[in-house]
Amino acid sequence: MSDESSQDDKDKNGVPVLERMMEILSSLELQPAGETIRDLSEQLSVPRSTVYRILNTLHAHNMVQRRLDGTYVLGPRLLSLASKVRSEAAFDLVAVAQPVMKKLAETSGEANKLSVLDNQAVVVVASFAGQGQYALNPAIGQSFPLHAGAASKMLLAHMKPEIISKFLATPLKKYTPRTITDAAKLSTELNRIRRQGWASDRGEHGGSVWAVAAPVTTPSGRVIAALSIPYLAADKENDERDRLRDMVIDAAAEISSRIPDI
Repeated sequence: MSDESSQDDKDKNGVPVLERMMEILSSLELQPAGETIRDLSEQLSVPRSTVYRILNTLHAHNMVQRRLDGTYVLGPRLLSLASKVRSEAAFDLVAVAQPVMKKLAETSGEANKLSVLDNQAVVVVASFAGQGQYALNPAIGQSFPLHAGAASKMLLAHMKPEIISKFLATPLKKYTPRTITDAAKLSTELNRIRRQGWASDRGEHGGSVWAVAAPVTTPSGRVIAALSIPYLAADKENDERDRLRDMVIDAAAEISSRIPDI
């Protein structure tokens, strides 16, 4: 079936303006850095006036946010809606994790974040700002690539082998000189993560930001999220990095122990 006939079927069986809205949301999902009205209009072959009206409506409901540079990104209302979706994991993961994450931020002095898989990316669903002078403040809703970052590699490492193989066969974007873009090297890294039970990031996505991550699992052992501590590398000695690693492992295990048997 051609793209034109497929589009005709969508317009015939659906509501055109809702189809356009979903196309806009899908485009923003693929561009965490944001899109302009002009970009969306050209990509979707939709008049700018139509894109403008749809974005205005979505913005009024916090489904999208408009940044100071004029670009649009997905909004916080989507996280609220997503948290109400009942899936096979019929519990509120964020609610379970937050008390442990709060304690971790207080005892470590550093920020921490909880990340889950979202299609071909990893998204932050909960975070706590650090207490120290140079601590970070991760943004909820922030999206990361699967191959760059401690939490991302932790989740990638526990995907199905056939999915990992398919992913490794695609070109991998280099974000910093430390990003692992060689499929063989990344496969070795993922094997190491599964074996040791934790992951590290030494500036793979943001050059000055390092991180350690540990898995959050169900009682059956299935990895459903990654808890991580991001920090500024220049501010930490080796002993302190080891301490943060041990703390995130313990905190992830505590969250896992609170997850009901589903």
